[in-house]
Amino acid sequence: MKRNLNINRISVLYGGFSKEREISLISGQAAIRALKAKGFKVTAIDITRDVHEIVSALNDTKPDVVFNALHGRFGEDGCIQGLLDMMSIPYTSSGRLASATSMNKPAAKRLFSLAGIPVAQERIVTVAEAKKGDVMARPYVLKPINEGSSVGVKIIRDGDNRMPLRDLGLADSDFIMAEEFIPGRELTVAVMGNKSLAVTEITTDRGFYDYEAKYTDAGSVHVLPAPLDKTLYDRAMKLSLNAHNALGCRGISRTDLRFDGNEFYILEVNTQPGLTPTSLVPEQALHVGISFEDLALWMVEHAQCDV
Repeated sequence: MKRNLNINRISVLYGGFSKEREISLISGQAAIRALKAKGFKVTAIDITRDVHEIVSALNDTKPDVVFNALHGRFGEDGCIQGLLDMMSIPYTSSGRLASATSMNKPAAKRLFSLAGIPVAQERIVTVAEAKKGDVMARPYVLKPINEGSSVGVKIIRDGDNRMPLRDLGLADSDFIMAEEFIPGRELTVAVMGNKSLAVTEITTDRGFYDYEAKYTDAGSVHVLPAPLDKTLYDRAMKLSLNAHNALGCRGISRTDLRFDGNEFYILEVNTQPGLTPTSLVPEQALHVGISFEDLALWMVEHAQCDV
């Protein structure tokens, strides 16, 4: 990946209007502080649905690079990336195709399977089908097809009497993914360019690593490095890099895995991983000797756009 070294002005895109707005604000503020500490002229742009307003703000600030700190739909799924590509403005993290594909869970899993990466079995069903009864053998997981940060993820276990779909705000005709639940250990690996950084094991008393576990103080415990023997540790690192490459990601990504004691299964790749005080990527970067400020610097130096 070619480094972009002629950088002075940076616009940080944050906020937005997805369900992950509050987390994006925290990530963006952290990036702003780090980039200002590195001597850049930084402008913050809180993204709205008004495309004309976004374009005007970018034309006014004239950034050499955009630091994309948006999370969730419209900021992580190729939409903002496409707009920046049209304006020929380099931006951090993955391009529009990799962003769109990774955000669409069924599409990403197809590419993982083609690359020989183990994934859990799944079915795509409507909300109406799921409400009628079990759509696969329990335990299984219900997931929105295109949300991040475990938004709307529900585990259906033996003994559950209520189908937890009413609070998701989905219509009966909407599609969701039902996925085999993989028991075992929760792991995650950050990828930076063409290298995996480390393996973290995540434990939580919430049952799984959901939105609250990710972003609430003491919501989870991060064990870094994960207590795996070298062969298993190296395999988790390799599978995560393979998943990053299978989607065509660039810059920083984070791969989430489950380990059942015999095999690793890729759950998803996050192309816009969080940069909050409880986030995993900055933690792994620091573990290998990269400060948060240097991580942000690397991201802007390796910013690109697709033209």
